[in-house]
Amino acid sequence: MKKTILDDEEKDILDSYERGEWKPVKNQKAEITKLSEYAKNTLQKDKRINIRMSSKDLDQVQVIAAQEGIPYQTLISSIIHKYVSGYLLEKKRA
Repeated sequence: MKKTILDDEEKDILDSYERGEWKPVKNQKAEITKLSEYAKNTLQKDKRINIRMSSKDLDQVQVIAAQEGIPYQTLISSIIHKYVSGYLLEKKRA
């Protein structure tokens, strides 16, 4: 029998579930509809931009995107979205 190996995030989720911290929503269908609408409105790409960047930076973005299995434009869009949403924070350098 093959043992499943969980990463740290998956272990945290499993521990949280086992502690009983997860509660079912009252109206699952309505919640799914609401969250799907949020995602659609958030992820809708309705503007096009052109950007100039160094070839070195673009090469690195393309490598990271390939490792993640997503198109590099999607990765760039995701980075911008996370930054403007406050989820991507600048690292303090020593």
